[in-house]
Amino acid sequence: MMAGQHDFTQGNILRHLIIFSGPVMLTNLLQTSYQFADSLWVGNLLGASALGSVAVSSTIIFTVLSFVLGLNNAALTILSQQKGRDNESGLKRYLNAFVVILTVMALLLSTLGHTFAEQLLRLLGTPETMLPEAQTYLQINFLGILFLFGYNFISTVLRALGDSKTPLRFVMMAVLLNIILNPLFISGFGLGIKGAAFATIVAQGSAFLYGIVYVLSKKLAPFSIPSVPAKQEVGIILNLGIPSGLQMAVISAGSAAIMSVVTGFGNHVVAGFGAAQRLDSILMLPAHALGTSVNSMAGQNIGVRDWPRVRQIAKFGVLYNFSVMLLVGIIVVLFAEYGIRLFIEDPAAVSFGTTYLQIIALCYPFLGINFILNGIVRAAGAMYQVLV
Repeated sequence: MMAGQHDFTQGNILRHLIIFSGPVMLTNLLQTSYQFADSLWVGNLLGASALGSVAVSSTIIFTVLSFVLGLNNAALTILSQQKGRDNESGLKRYLNAFVVILTVMALLLSTLGHTFAEQLLRLLGTPETMLPEAQTYLQINFLGILFLFGYNFISTVLRALGDSKTPLRFVMMAVLLNIILNPLFISGFGLGIKGAAFATIVAQGSAFLYGIVYVLSKKLAPFSIPSVPAKQEVGIILNLGIPSGLQMAVISAGSAAIMSVVTGFGNHVVAGFGAAQRLDSILMLPAHALGTSVNSMAGQNIGVRDWPRVRQIAKFGVLYNFSVMLLVGIIVVLFAEYGIRLFIEDPAAVSFGTTYLQIIALCYPFLGINFILNGIVRAAGAMYQVLV
């Protein structure tokens, strides 16, 4: 086993969970900081209306991407099981199939999203005052979808193999670039909201290229030159990936539906809701990270049919996640307003964003349990059950 890769089929479960989930959590935090940084710079340099444009556009981006990103959950399940069985040949075949499928889907969604950006925004009821900036931001982000898919997939592969630390290298590079380029492009070059979008895709593209070079040079995963995958492999991937993608799409569509209602209340509410969403995406990171970690851990053990150990992973995961998210929820209820004011100062927007965030924080511990149980079920390949 390569250095930095964990064998979850043996050793202390809680220790594995804590050590492995830490880098996953930090990586997710850094990934979320892309749009977090965009929101901070856009909100402070361009105002509440521009921030609302970013919020509406981001809702569409996440919804459209969810189906393909669901394939990453299938990748985590399939590859972790192959790792647990120590099946090097299976790893190579499925890695090739995933690369081909994700590339085709990324290019297709990039083209469709860029072409129909205005229609998607109007479907959400985006205010006319926000529409031009929202459309520009959305179209530019769609151009960089391949980069987003690419480095996320590389990170998923490494996690399936038991390595949660290496992805930090790629994401750290992208975050630093994004923080530097955002104010430079927005104000320095006078690009406005275009600058925020360009800064994001340049950062993501850099992370993707660096990830490819690093993984191949260190031989951390058995990638090979892409070739046409076998029908059996494609069938298994789609059989697991489609319901997983649909599950994420349904959740995202719910957010989009909420946004379509929010836009009807005007710029102040949209800005407050957008700021609350940014904070919510960060506050839920521990639950996401623990769910991903449990998926990897359970997947390896399911690969070797060690079901008693899988049950123990579920038990420790639920208890640990509930405790962490209960603490997060309490902190949010007490200090929500201070977080909202990081993005906006408009009193009406701050008031709405604070109230919204405090209400949803009460659900955090129970959402945490859901992430753990879904991770266990996904690890077994039961994607349709998670969708239901």
